[in-house]
Amino acid sequence: MINSPIWGEEERLSLPVLDGDVEGDVCVVGLGGSGLACVRALVDAGRRVVGIDATTVAGGAAGRNGGFLLGGLAMFHHDAVARLGRDKAVGIYEQTLKAIDRMIAETPSAIRRVGSLRIAASAEEEDDCTRQLDQMQRDGLPVEAYAGSDGAGLFFPADAAYDPAMRCHALARDACAAGARLYERTPAVSIDEGRVTTRNGRVHADRIVVAVDGRLELILPELSQRVRSVRLQMLATAPAPNRNIQRPTYSRWGLDYWQQRADRRVVLGGCRDVGAADEFTTDDRPTEKVQDALTTLLRERLQVDAEITHRWAATVGYTQTGLPILEQVRPRVWAVGAYSGTGNVIGALCGRAVADIITRGRSDLADLLHA
Repeated sequence: MINSPIWGEEERLSLPVLDGDVEGDVCVVGLGGSGLACVRALVDAGRRVVGIDATTVAGGAAGRNGGFLLGGLAMFHHDAVARLGRDKAVGIYEQTLKAIDRMIAETPSAIRRVGSLRIAASAEEEDDCTRQLDQMQRDGLPVEAYAGSDGAGLFFPADAAYDPAMRCHALARDACAAGARLYERTPAVSIDEGRVTTRNGRVHADRIVVAVDGRLELILPELSQRVRSVRLQMLATAPAPNRNIQRPTYSRWGLDYWQQRADRRVVLGGCRDVGAADEFTTDDRPTEKVQDALTTLLRERLQVDAEITHRWAATVGYTQTGLPILEQVRPRVWAVGAYSGTGNVIGALCGRAVADIITRGRSDLADLLHA
């Protein structure tokens, strides 16, 4: 089955393979959204940065996701308040809104600020939307009740849609122009204090940042009791001119999600529950069972009859707490990842946060996540 995402087809960045030994102040392992946000912040702070990726820029979940930029954590805001407390939940949400502003300023051509929708798929979910609306309004966060042709639910005006691979390629080009040394097809074979060994060389660095979402527990086995990789599957269509999906939409408690790009192509993901336990895997190949369910969702609920042109999957990391990993796991080795399915914004924040810890000794986001 084809396993090629639709994102970033218009422009590709080609980086060299690391061959030999290099030195830097910081080595960033993983050139997705989190890793590149970290690289950018470190370069801006005057650090010598070496970045490597096992595949290509945005070759993992960073370039294979739904293209949503959403405020908050993976859990809905009222759930975050119940679990974390109001001050912490609001503080994190406000930081993600600022992060979306920053991302738009950095890569405006890759992002459309059109808001997002949460559409209820049941009476129970409608009640949950009401609870979310009440909590967010009490906390002064941007949200509106929604009722329209899509259904009933919530509208989040500060959210956005984007091409994740296009953004990552732009960040990588900017980082290289600013002096970062980035390498593709350079998997880390081992990670030790002060050194990352690859197939054809080594990176010597005082600090190491592992910025990986899916398979994080394989790279850093000490996280295996807290992080579990999950496969998320998607498809995309040819242009569907008779359909007008104005903004990114998610439904059924976030299990299903879709958007229509500016070129009228529909991008759809979800149905993970159809695959059940089989989707807890590091295998990123799409499966017939879930893809059939996505096709049914596309044809019957979205009423899209355009040809399906792409089918793909990605692995991401989930935690039991719903909070991302942002911590020092070995001497001078930091891990960021496991965003529980919504890492586009919080991942970029975590990447910048670890850069702040390295350069300034602290991070406001890390304080919120760990206080």
